Amino acid sequence: MTQTFTITRLGHQGDGIAEGPVFAPRTLPGEAVSGTVVGQLLTEVRVETPSDQRVKAPCRHYKSCGGCQLQHASDAFVADWKVEIVRKALDAQGIEADMRPIHTSPERSRRRATVAVRRTKKGTLAGFHGRASDTISEIPDCHLLHPDLIAAIPVAEALALLGGSRKGVLAVTLTLSEGGLDVAVKGGKPLDGPLELALAQATEHHGLARLSWDDEVIATRQQPVQRLGTAEVVPPPGAFLQATKDGEQALLQAVLQVTEGAKRVVDLFAGSGTFSLPLAQTAEVHAVEGEADMTAALDQGWRKAKGLKRVTTEARDLFRRPLMPDELRHFDAIVLDPPRAGAEAQVSELAQAKRPVIAYVSCNPVTFARDAKTLVNAGYTLEWVQVVDQFRWSSHVELAARFTLNS
Repeated sequence: MTQTFTITRLGHQGDGIAEGPVFAPRTLPGEAVSGTVVGQLLTEVRVETPSDQRVKAPCRHYKSCGGCQLQHASDAFVADWKVEIVRKALDAQGIEADMRPIHTSPERSRRRATVAVRRTKKGTLAGFHGRASDTISEIPDCHLLHPDLIAAIPVAEALALLGGSRKGVLAVTLTLSEGGLDVAVKGGKPLDGPLELALAQATEHHGLARLSWDDEVIATRQQPVQRLGTAEVVPPPGAFLQATKDGEQALLQAVLQVTEGAKRVVDLFAGSGTFSLPLAQTAEVHAVEGEADMTAALDQGWRKAKGLKRVTTEARDLFRRPLMPDELRHFDAIVLDPPRAGAEAQVSELAQAKRPVIAYVSCNPVTFARDAKTLVNAGYTLEWVQVVDQFRWSSHVELAARFTLNS
């Protein structure tokens, strides 16, 4: 039975929400919509009265592809909505902060993407999964990905023909690097001699920088270098990397501003050195990261670079073994860039260590606000928050923030 609803707000996943609650994908606040309710989801959605913030989606794949959630909304609406998500998360913890204007990465700037590839009777099918679906949508005109990544999708298809299964789906991560295309495949057939030989030949044929198969490096033609500041780093296959170079630079500029003048900095959840190596141009840095192969890559990048101050590395699980106050007292600035779970254990120790300034980079406003509450209760002031949108048209929100210790 068809029912009509008025959308009152957007949820954190970008769906419109009506009284009930009823969730209606790709709708906007103030819109009257109709459809069939299945559980709490409105299906076969029809917009009866559109919002003045509704626009025509720029990408022709939007209806079938699940890669974006908000192409039907104006850029101004999305920007305001993402800033408001952060503001509301802080409000829930009783915290106010200066919200800087959002920084949004341009279209077609994603330098990394994981495409799904399935073998078919006629060949292969590669693209992104549809919304809450196993269906793969082809994306030859994707407005998110850098054109060089779009051009690399046939490589993913060729690899599926070599080592994919008709029963499963390959996850092929394509990353642009200074040395060319870096490809990491998950979910393929088990390696044996013939497959390894075929994959090595494919690496050469397609001119790949590096190819790895379920974490095992098959071949490296050129080092897949990422430039971090003045250093050149070769991250492990599939290692974390900021989604766009533009977004990375926006976050870095915020971190550099927070830590300006610091002589000794500790970078927690340092990855392969996104912040550590640029910081080392003016400060000594101790980089701590849970994955030893990432700290090794960071260390090699520092050793080969010229003109940087001393960088030390430590492989350490900061969830189970956070740095303690006596270890933190040597540093006059802290950089913190945890995964979505936040850094509850580490922030508890930071609250006791009482270092002068903290730069906090987050990809989850809710866990950020929780950790911010701990710091504020310990005598810190959250001076400002810079929202960075490098996952354009998605519900994903990133930010950088400055905390200073009250004197």
